[in-house]
Amino acid sequence: MASRGINKAILIGYIGTDPDIKYTPTGDAVVNFNLATSEAWRDKDGNLQEKTEWHRIVAWRKLAEFSNEWLKKGMQVYVEGKIRTRTWDDKNGIRRYTTEIFANSIQMLGRKPESEEEMPPPPPEDKQDIAKGEDDLPF
Repeated sequence: MASRGINKAILIGYIGTDPDIKYTPTGDAVVNFNLATSEAWRDKDGNLQEKTEWHRIVAWRKLAEFSNEWLKKGMQVYVEGKIRTRTWDDKNGIRRYTTEIFANSIQMLGRKPESEEEMPPPPPEDKQDIAKGEDDLPF
């Protein structure tokens, strides 16, 4: 089987906004949140430089429900998914674009829970085709 390419994004960063969950008319859950990744380096003069990149994360169905329940602003997470660019016309007829990471795996990083009650269930991987339902988005 010949490969036509690979579209895989792997990010480790900090959640910049609490997840925002919505439901399609067919009842599928979809969640959005922003993730910040940063890199630091020294310039030719030895000064520390830093650049932060913001990524829009989209998760569907069970992964969306998990994200909404367990993820909060400021948490460090590992996100794996596909890069997608979406287009639409705004209310003034202007063509708009956004690039998103359609997550198929999200793992919480950072401190360990102090008790069993604090431990969340493992996040589900969304094995369904993540493109399903894109046209159903109410936003």
